[in-house]
Amino acid sequence: MAPRDYDRDRYAARHLIGNFFCRLKQFRGIATRYDKTKRNFLAGVHFAASAILIN
Repeated sequence: MAPRDYDRDRYAARHLIGNFFCRLKQFRGIATRYDKTKRNFLAGVHFAASAILIN
């Protein structure tokens, strides 16, 4: 049985995105959707994403 073919670059990009969302969910307000309005939630996501990218 031959191993399945896969795109190595695509897999690496998917892995990075998965790791990013895992780190994003570590922020309590994002994981629990504490802010109920779309505007406030999106602002929290932007804040958390910028904090992740800075570190």
